[in-house]
Amino acid sequence: MIPKVMIILGSASDKEIALKSIKILEKLQIPYSLKVASAHRTHDKVKKLVMDATKQGVEVFIGIAGLAAHLPGAIAAYTHRPVIGVPVDGAVGGLDALYACVQMPFPTAVTTVGINRGDNAAILAGEIIASYDDAVAERISDLRVEYQKKVEAGEKELIESLEGEYFQKDFLAEENYEKIDFEELDDTPDVMILAGSYSDMEIAKNVAILLERMQIEYKLDYISPIRHAKDFETYMSKRNNAKLFIAISGLSALVAGSVVALTEKPVIGVPCSKKLDGQDALLTMANMPPGVPVGTVGIDNGRNAAIVAGEILAISDEKIEENLKWIKYKNADL
Repeated sequence: MIPKVMIILGSASDKEIALKSIKILEKLQIPYSLKVASAHRTHDKVKKLVMDATKQGVEVFIGIAGLAAHLPGAIAAYTHRPVIGVPVDGAVGGLDALYACVQMPFPTAVTTVGINRGDNAAILAGEIIASYDDAVAERISDLRVEYQKKVEAGEKELIESLEGEYFQKDFLAEENYEKIDFEELDDTPDVMILAGSYSDMEIAKNVAILLERMQIEYKLDYISPIRHAKDFETYMSKRNNAKLFIAISGLSALVAGSVVALTEKPVIGVPCSKKLDGQDALLTMANMPPGVPVGTVGIDNGRNAAIVAGEILAISDEKIEENLKWIKYKNADL
């Protein structure tokens, strides 16, 4: 059996992070492979592994590395399949590895999850495969319910452990939090681009230009989950039949977090440099909690978000694959 996912570790010492990925892939029943190869010390091995795996049908790569963490980028150099980077906390809190993974030049994109978040990398890989595999999509839904139940169980345990004369333990205890179902719109394209403010629209246009060149259907909208919270939930419910979402925002990057809270589809995040050179948006976008990954690209790098979208859709669409390969390998200076 050809594995759908290949996990490559920069060092065997990253085993614990890889085990987080493995646990999720086992739950999702997705065949996978695991290798250890260093971008710097065994570069030829990385190149051969990735090129051979791509030819044989591996669909998603997960690169796990700390320190300089050039491994995910080296993987991305030799494949047109999605590459998910997992930065490892080896020094300075893992920030060195995070920046090395996420700040890749166009058109060599690495969609990066949070520091040590091997679990989120595997969930994102599952969401990518679920874009064309209904059985995996069902298992992703079941997994999201598991995470929801963990939160509810944690709340119950905490409340039962607390004592206080004025503590109202039963307040809103029977509240029903079930979601309202909305009718999905038939004109929803494969890719939904959501900008958190009008100032993000220039980055969104860069995404749109590349999607046009790959002949990928998309829709670009501005809608804020902060200023229009109820409208945002309705909007997401009606557009949840898209294959993936690209969320573009600065500051706290709440747009990406709000999108991933309301969908089980892949979410690609583009942090914008409004304040602190975009580092606030980058850190709050990539470092999502377990169960809700945002695959983050570099600051202001909307073009790499489009490349990731192309890589995801190209798995099941030969025309998009052809257009993507032309951009990646024949016309990288676009």
